[in-house]
Amino acid sequence: MVRIARWKHDGGIRAGFVDGGNCFPMPKGHTVNQLLDAGLGRTLEIAAETVRAAPSIALFEVQLLAPLAPATIRDFVAFEEHVEGVRKSIDGVAGVVAEWYEAPTFYFTNPHTVTGTGEVIGIPAGCSELDFETEVAAVVGHVPGSDGRNLSAADAHRHIFGYTVLNDWSARDLQRREMKVSLGPCKGKDFANTLGPWIVTADEFEHLHDEEGFLPISMSVEVNGEAIGQDLLSNMGWPFAELVAYASQDSVVRPGDVLGSGTCGSGCLAELWGRNGSKTPQPLKTGDIVRMTVEGIGSIENTVGQRREAVTRVPARNRRVDSTALGAAPA
Repeated sequence: MVRIARWKHDGGIRAGFVDGGNCFPMPKGHTVNQLLDAGLGRTLEIAAETVRAAPSIALFEVQLLAPLAPATIRDFVAFEEHVEGVRKSIDGVAGVVAEWYEAPTFYFTNPHTVTGTGEVIGIPAGCSELDFETEVAAVVGHVPGSDGRNLSAADAHRHIFGYTVLNDWSARDLQRREMKVSLGPCKGKDFANTLGPWIVTADEFEHLHDEEGFLPISMSVEVNGEAIGQDLLSNMGWPFAELVAYASQDSVVRPGDVLGSGTCGSGCLAELWGRNGSKTPQPLKTGDIVRMTVEGIGSIENTVGQRREAVTRVPARNRRVDSTALGAAPA
């Protein structure tokens, strides 16, 4: 299995490969994003060369970082069960809107606030309903001869370089207010995303795809050691190849782009709040430990930190429109 990682060790940041319980660094200055630009085939060759020749570092001696610096992050909402539960939690309405079935839906989130496993995630200002979202993300790599535009699903499948675990942290009370404006979410989502613990290359999953291209691998999440939810990645409404293809329509996907699956069924608190009719289990609080595990990839774990005490909302000016403001001439 080829696992691509970034880590801190002895005051420096290195990129390379994890094999067994050891890390094998590439030469200084070499990055994961350069591997994505090189493409999957060449990366597998580099991995074999590096594991054979590079000096190893014990995995327990390093601090893992997010496995790449994403160019963009598109986060889809591809699990019907999740959509149904969260809609009831956010909007108080049961069911799934008809438009969800017509085409995949995604939003762009912040690539500059990506975190790695083991990091402390602070509660954003004004948030009292911190939540997690259990996802798998596909990472895009270079395919020779392709510009990443208007891809078919078959071509898009070749652009999937590998997979990683994604926690799309969510401030549900901020998100609820924002989405009443029919835009967003913005501050409800842009403060943190966790990727990790590494990227597992796509070739490791080829034998697992079913006839429709779905991956029947398990996903689970626990808080403070207590199981919260579990699902199969194959319960997505669309396979990843279709998501990548859709993202490329009249647009482009490039190496380093990250595409999230959206939250799996029972993979967040807000969905359970909608189904239970109350905030049970309770929102995350300082000191809580959230652990997500995806079969064939690994686990990420983060501790919830302190809330930042600040007021960030800025009310709109009280603008009164009258004939004078519109420049009407006096009678």
